[in-house]
Amino acid sequence: MAKMWAGRTAGETDRIADDFNSSIHFDSRMYRQDITGSMAHAAMLASKNIISAEDADTLIAGLEGILNDIDSGKLEIDMTCEDIHMFVEQVLTERLGDVGKKLHTARSRNDQVALDLRMYLRDEITTIKSLIKDLIEALTNQAEAHKDVILPGYTHLQRAQPIVFGHHLMAYAMMLLRDLDRFTDTTRRMNVSPIGSCALAGTTYDTDRYLEAEKLGFDAICFNSLDGVSDRDFALEFLSSCATLMMHLSRFSEELILWSSWEFKFVELSDAYTTGSSIMPQKKNPDMAELIRGKTGRVYGDLMALLTTLKGLPLAYNKDMQEDKESVFDAVDTVKMCLQVAIPMVATMTVRADNMKRAAGEGFINATDLADYLVKKGLPFRSAYKISGQIVAKCIADKTVLEELPMTTYQTFSELFEADLYDEISLETCVAKRISEGGTSVGSVEKQIAYVRKQIQA
Repeated sequence: MAKMWAGRTAGETDRIADDFNSSIHFDSRMYRQDITGSMAHAAMLASKNIISAEDADTLIAGLEGILNDIDSGKLEIDMTCEDIHMFVEQVLTERLGDVGKKLHTARSRNDQVALDLRMYLRDEITTIKSLIKDLIEALTNQAEAHKDVILPGYTHLQRAQPIVFGHHLMAYAMMLLRDLDRFTDTTRRMNVSPIGSCALAGTTYDTDRYLEAEKLGFDAICFNSLDGVSDRDFALEFLSSCATLMMHLSRFSEELILWSSWEFKFVELSDAYTTGSSIMPQKKNPDMAELIRGKTGRVYGDLMALLTTLKGLPLAYNKDMQEDKESVFDAVDTVKMCLQVAIPMVATMTVRADNMKRAAGEGFINATDLADYLVKKGLPFRSAYKISGQIVAKCIADKTVLEELPMTTYQTFSELFEADLYDEISLETCVAKRISEGGTSVGSVEKQIAYVRKQIQA
């Protein structure tokens, strides 16, 4: 089949080179954006009398017909075409004759593909943000249901201080709020129209780029035509936002994997999101969480691939830039799938509050509160810290815990200890006393939940 760009050359390439050059097997997913962009382009051409209003109406009706036929399955995308832009134009010309050949006036595939990719990502970001909000809602619901369940908080994966489970979950909700903001900010910079930049230098036609941008929902136009066709910063920003989101999902998945092990047994994941072993009948493996953790590296790779592709490219468009789409599309698919699995996995997990409380009762996680007790009695913190450490060592030697150490023993370390100590170092009191903004007290967690829900509804 002769290429639509035949002229300077015969338009005939080796079959292997043809396959190597083709992008339709992956850019065909942008057919809707390509056709929508072409409809706006036809309307703009007519508004500036570059083509007649009658021709524009014919082109728009023809494009609508192609879109409807692809949507319904009546028209199958021809994978032997070079790309989705050539396919649409070829079908349009077959259906409309010479009128179809007028569509590509005052534009190039260089600005056309830049337009399509921006529109595609703008649509996908809307979907991703909706999924993030659903995951935040699942986390928030679990946090509210377990806002008073005590468990150990960790640093260095060592038991550190008592917190409530709701507080731990809300930390991830805060991360996801930032992810929402990152995608929103990415969209703001992305929502600039490159169409009309043409191949690289603009066009001799008196076009109205602002009208075309407005019809397609863009906030502004690219002010430099070289930048308009060669800019892929928006794709990098999108991939960076995806990578950060996946990092957050991976961290949470790692905790779910730990928490669902026999060593922790803090949560139990639904059977719907676990698998068994082929030879060990007792196993219940957190495979979905492990896959999310594993696929994070894949999205990191997508970002690095595009960064590497762009790092040495001269202006303006180069065929290397065709490599942007597979990385972007892979990240889109991976992020959406991970979110779609994570949402119900979180919503259906069972929290083992008794195991959490049992773990909190070990490891001397109220030792800081023991030191704070002495500080409130007038002892300098460093002195209180040393005494508390000595008492912990005594408990370890005697195989007991702070709450069960006799008062007579406490008073051998300091005469400041009194009967009110035991209430002060109970886990419930330790949590309730964390009244600073953002802390782990139940009241603070309730404020965090209210804040997050207000943010996702805004």
